[in-house]
Amino acid sequence: MTRLRTTAVHGGRDDLADLGVHALPIDLSTTYPVPDQAEGGHALQAFADGAAHAGSPVYARLHNPTVARFERALAALEGTSAAVAFGSGMAAVTAVVQAACVLTGKPHVVAVRPLYGGTDHLLSSGLLGVRTTYTTADRVADAVTPDTGLVVVETPANPNLDLLDVAAVVARAGDVPVVVDNTFATPVLQNPAALGAAYVLHSGTKYLGGHGDVLGGVVACAEELAGPLRQVRIVTGAVLHPLGGYLMHRGLATLPLRVEAAQRGAVELARRLAGHPGVEFVRHPSLPGADPAGLVGTQMRGPGAVLALATREDPVAVVRRLALVTPAVSLGSVDTLIEHPAALTHRLVPGEAREASGVPANLLRLSVGLEDVEDLWDDLDQALSGSRAKRSAPSSPRGSRELAEIH
Repeated sequence: MTRLRTTAVHGGRDDLADLGVHALPIDLSTTYPVPDQAEGGHALQAFADGAAHAGSPVYARLHNPTVARFERALAALEGTSAAVAFGSGMAAVTAVVQAACVLTGKPHVVAVRPLYGGTDHLLSSGLLGVRTTYTTADRVADAVTPDTGLVVVETPANPNLDLLDVAAVVARAGDVPVVVDNTFATPVLQNPAALGAAYVLHSGTKYLGGHGDVLGGVVACAEELAGPLRQVRIVTGAVLHPLGGYLMHRGLATLPLRVEAAQRGAVELARRLAGHPGVEFVRHPSLPGADPAGLVGTQMRGPGAVLALATREDPVAVVRRLALVTPAVSLGSVDTLIEHPAALTHRLVPGEAREASGVPANLLRLSVGLEDVEDLWDDLDQALSGSRAKRSAPSSPRGSRELAEIH
């Protein structure tokens, strides 16, 4: 078995040599020639039954070679036998609930807050015909019933960075499959399947793509669980576009380097922000007291590159003063992003429930990118200190002289 960085670079590329190419190919076909219609029918039936491969792709809603390469690469990084990609992270969440609950006739979900606001809203909306019991990690066993088809957790949690002991939650869930949203940690820092999770979910829009230019989701799991997910994908049409599969697969090659670099910046910014007079508190697993169970170093290989801070001033006013940090939802991009969960990503979560799960109205979520940490600190410091910075494009402190030396 190869090590993480090697797997990130080479995963899913095993057929490139036979194709005679070096870069990942993009197959944009929507349909495929089927000279033998009977064989084509057998292939279609195989896909409808949940197969990963068949004699012909037949049609792009059933199978795409570019997407399949990305799925193999992600499965290799998560240590699972399969992965199934979707058109968005929410499509992936929806498919897991449908496969684990709707198809099995077990319409009850147990969920631990906080979760991504979209996931929380989906589970509480009744849109999928399931009912949800929200509980704490230590009370999962009490919430499980004979009708429970799925336990849903996210760690580190969105947006307050709570850490959950995955193995402990799996034990409390018993025979009920557990899905872990691994978007914040990525396969670089955490592999929930090795701890007993049945499904490992990613919003590939974030770190996997890594450049803010692709929308997608993916679920890593055992092959026997992947079949129903593919069936849901085929019937609902929640497919990932081949260009999205290509961009996320390409992103995996640099994923370890990006996560490690952004994490270093997050650790330093969390330390400085914790002492800033404009900050009420900071949440990041690297800070003293933030990881009482000692999960960083055991369950996780690092604290990650997302942090949360509660401002003493109106968070909306703080965000308005930022000049370098991008005020936008999403995370995991090469540039640093900040957003106000109560107003945006978690707006549809009832206020009382949101507050009770550790997401106060003055919380900001900061996804640290690859900029120089001193530039990020200067921008955050002035915004939190109440000074108004002129919003303009950032310039290098060494500017043209540095470029002249390069060229």
